Amino acid sequence: MNVHGKKVDLKQQKRVVYLLAGLAALGTLSTNIILPSFPSISADLNVPSIRLSLTLSVFFLVFAGGQLLVGPLSDRIGRSIPVVVGLVVFVIGSLICSMAQDFNMLLAGRVVQAIGVCAASVLSRAIARDLFEGPSLMRAMSFMMIASAAAPGFSPLFGAMLERTLGWPATFIFTAVCGAVIGGIYLFTIGETHVPQVGVSTPKQGAFLSYVSVGTSKIFLGPTLASAFIMGGLFGFFSAAPSILLGQMGLSTLGIGWFFAATVFIVFAAGAVAPRLVKQSSSTSVSVVGLIIAILGGSGLILSALLSDESLIYFTLATAVFLFGMGLSLPLCTAQALIPFAHLAGAASSLLGFFQMMGAAIATGLIAILSTTPSVSLGLVQAVGCLLGLIALLFSLSSTNKKQTVPS
Repeated sequence: MNVHGKKVDLKQQKRVVYLLAGLAALGTLSTNIILPSFPSISADLNVPSIRLSLTLSVFFLVFAGGQLLVGPLSDRIGRSIPVVVGLVVFVIGSLICSMAQDFNMLLAGRVVQAIGVCAASVLSRAIARDLFEGPSLMRAMSFMMIASAAAPGFSPLFGAMLERTLGWPATFIFTAVCGAVIGGIYLFTIGETHVPQVGVSTPKQGAFLSYVSVGTSKIFLGPTLASAFIMGGLFGFFSAAPSILLGQMGLSTLGIGWFFAATVFIVFAAGAVAPRLVKQSSSTSVSVVGLIIAILGGSGLILSALLSDESLIYFTLATAVFLFGMGLSLPLCTAQALIPFAHLAGAASSLLGFFQMMGAAIATGLIAILSTTPSVSLGLVQAVGCLLGLIALLFSLSSTNKKQTVPS
C-alpha cells in the first residue's frame, strides 16, 4: 500500500484502516446517538415525540441521495476535497442542531449533517479500494463494517449518558468534535489517494453513464443487492428492538442501551472470523454461509415470537444468530461489489451506499406498516430480505460462471 507515493508499513496500514473505520462509522454514530434524547428534545422544543422520527427519515433520504453525487465527483477531482469539505459541513450541521430553538431548526441541522457526512461514509470505501487489494481489502472492509455496526450499537448508551449529565445538545456537540478530529487526522495522514488520469473515461462520460456502467454489471448487482438486503435487516433491528425490549420485555432505556452495546461483540467476532474463513474457502462461499445463518436468525425470531411469550432469551439468541451471519456476509459482499471497479471506485461506492441506505429505509418502513407484532415483523424482514439477497448473490455468481465457460 502507498500513501502520498510512499510505501507504508504494516503498522501504518493499521492506522489507515482505523481512520477509514472512523469515517465509515461517523454517519451511523450521528444517526443513533440521539435516540435516548428524544423525550428531552420533545419537551424542550415542544414537539410530539412521533414527529422526531422525521429527524431519522430525512437524514436517511438526504444521506442516500447525496452519495450519488459525491462518488462520481471524487472520481473526477479526487477524494480529499469532498471528504474535508463534507466533514466541515457535517460539523456545521451538528452545531446547528445543538443550538436548535425549534423543530424546524433541528430538522434543518439534520439535513446539513446528512449532506456533509455522506461524503465521509461513501468515500471511506472508495479510499479503501484505492489503497488496498485482494485479502487486504477484505480485511479493511471487515474492520470498517465492524466500526459501522459498533457505532449504532454503542452510541445509544453513550448518548443516554451524555443526555443525563450534560443535556441533549451535548450529543450534537460530541458528533461535531468527532467530525473535526477525524477530518484533521485524515488531512494530515492519508490525504489524496486518487489522482484522475488523463485518458480515463470517467470525466467524459459523466456521473449518469458512470452509474450505468457500474449498475448494469451483474458482478456488481449481485453482492450489492445482497448487502442492501442484509443492511435492511440490521437497521430493522435498530428500529424495532427498542419497542420490543421496552414495551414487551420491560427493559429500561438504559437497559436497552446495554443490550445494543452487548450485541456489538457478536459483530466483532464475525468480523474477526470472516477473513480467516476466506483464506480457507472463498469470499463468495463465506458470504453465502453468512446469508444462510442470517436467514436462520430471522426465522428463529419468528418462531420464538409465535411459539413463546416473547422471551428475552429467545429474542437474544435469534438476534445473535442474525448478527453473526450479517457480520460474515456484509463486509465480503461490499468488497466483492467494489473490487472490479478500481477506475470507478467513487461511483461504485456511491451506488453501493445508495442501495444499502435504501435497503435500510425500506426495511424500517416495512416494520412500521406490517400488521403483526414487532418481533414477527422484524423476523420477516430479516429472513425474507436475506433470502432475496442470497438469491441475488447466487444468480450473479451463476451468470459470471456461465460467461467464463462460454467458448470464444
